[in-house]
Amino acid sequence: MESLVAALSGDFLGTPVYFWIAFISIVIGLLVFDLGILHRDEHEIEAKESLLLYGMYVCIALAFGAWVWFQRGAQAGLEFYTGYLIEQSLAMDNMFVIATIFGFLGIPRLYQHRVLFWGILGVILFRAVLIGVGAALVNNFNWVLFFFGAFLVFTGIRMFSHSDDEPNMDDNKILKFLRKRFRITNTLRGRNFTVREPDPKTGKVVLWLTPLAVALIMVEIVDLIFAVDSVPAVFAVTQDTFIVYTSNIFAILGLRALYFALAAAMNRFRYLQISLAIILVLIGIKIFLVPLHIHIDTLLSLVVTISILAGGVLYSLWKTRNEPNISAEEDPKTGQLEP
Repeated sequence: MESLVAALSGDFLGTPVYFWIAFISIVIGLLVFDLGILHRDEHEIEAKESLLLYGMYVCIALAFGAWVWFQRGAQAGLEFYTGYLIEQSLAMDNMFVIATIFGFLGIPRLYQHRVLFWGILGVILFRAVLIGVGAALVNNFNWVLFFFGAFLVFTGIRMFSHSDDEPNMDDNKILKFLRKRFRITNTLRGRNFTVREPDPKTGKVVLWLTPLAVALIMVEIVDLIFAVDSVPAVFAVTQDTFIVYTSNIFAILGLRALYFALAAAMNRFRYLQISLAIILVLIGIKIFLVPLHIHIDTLLSLVVTISILAGGVLYSLWKTRNEPNISAEEDPKTGQLEP
């Protein structure tokens, strides 16, 4: 018993093992509850259900942050909440790209949750690798924070200057690569990611990807691309691997639940990208100052991030107040895969 207590109290990446066990247990419990109970029977998720699920995930994240605060002190708690909010803010743009992918590939709402759920498993794995590499670089080469900061400032400025650009799926390099390398059915095959069907040229039964599999692959790759921005941004708040990783995962879990409410009115948030660009620039400046031993108060960062994000949401809703809600499925630019 004493050896077990000692093992649980031991550190892994600077954090007691039992913290990691608690976090992993919560995430597994949420995934089992989501797939095994809430969505045991596939159905279309409406905006009301999406908002309720999001509220549940937010409450769990807040409770987890409160536990971190109580166990590890106010500074750790503030860092968790700030990292959580930053990831939620920056990953919100990701949700609209995912909506565009679903719309273009003709993925009905009935199957979108299936793609997002299995995509979460990839997020949990890939974020762990990315954050682990980032933490190792920061701990061994402190100067890499200069690079992170400059990269975020550059990305924020670029995002601001391209805020009116529409994603063009026809020219998407990922989609072109998949079309060239894999056999892809031109229509869905129910809820299947892959099917075995005859090749039209040879008549031989071979493996085909369905548009559902293409959507899953693209969602995973898009998340990795967006993580290149959001993960360094959280390192501006803290270099604690546990806080960076847990705040990232809780934020992504919540946003995936919120997706269906956002996608039902994606046109109403078109000015949100400007506020996200401002957040990126400010975070880039903050992380650039860290190696110079100039630290901006975490509470101040949290308040500023909330204010800018809230301003972007409210301004978008006000500017589009006379427009009808347009979902990804209703967007006239969407289409289907060619054979």
